[in-house]
Amino acid sequence: MHAMQYEITLPADYDMGIIRTRVATRGHLLDTLPGLGIKAYLVRERGTHSPVNQYAPLYLWTASEGMNAFLRGPGFQGIVDDFGRPEVQHWSGLSYAEGPAAAALPRTATRHRVPIPASMAPAEAVEAALVESGTRAKAPGTVATALAVDPRHWELLHFTLWEHDAPEAPGEHYEVLHLSMPERERLGEGRQW
Repeated sequence: MHAMQYEITLPADYDMGIIRTRVATRGHLLDTLPGLGIKAYLVRERGTHSPVNQYAPLYLWTASEGMNAFLRGPGFQGIVDDFGRPEVQHWSGLSYAEGPAAAALPRTATRHRVPIPASMAPAEAVEAALVESGTRAKAPGTVATALAVDPRHWELLHFTLWEHDAPEAPGEHYEVLHLSMPERERLGEGRQW
C-alpha cells in the first residue's frame, strides 16, 4: 500500500461550491481506476475548525504502478491545468484496517502527521504507532484507518475515515465529499511492516 496526498490551499474568499461541484461531477471518474484502493475527496473550509479553505484528496494505492500511472495521466493533469502543479506527498504503507462502520460511507476524515524524533529508533516509533492504529480501527464509527511512513522526513501518517463527525483528536479534520474505492479489498488488511 502507498498513501498519497496533495493539498490545494485556496483564497479565504474562495467559493468552495466550485470544489463541491467539481467533485460531484468528476469524482465518479476514478470509481473504476486500476490500482486505486481508496480516494477520499477531502475538503476543509475556513471558519469550520480550519484556518484555510483547502481541497486535499488522499489516496491509498494498492501498488506504486497505479500511483505512477495516475500522476502521469489525464486525471492529475486536470488538477495541474486548473490549480497549478501541487507538491505530492507520499508515504509507504504500514497497516490498513477496516473499522466497525466499514459498510458505511464516511462523512469525515482525520489526518495526523507525526514526526519521528531523531532520538527514537524508527522501529520503536512504528511499533507504538501500530498499536495506536489498531485501537483506532476498533473505535465506534471508524470506517477504515491507515498508517504509513515517509522515510525521507521520518514522519508517520495516521489517516482515518469516520461515518460521523470525527472525534476531537490532533491533526487536520476534513469533510469527505466522495469516496472512490475500486480496489479497496486489495489494500491488505493488517500490518505491512
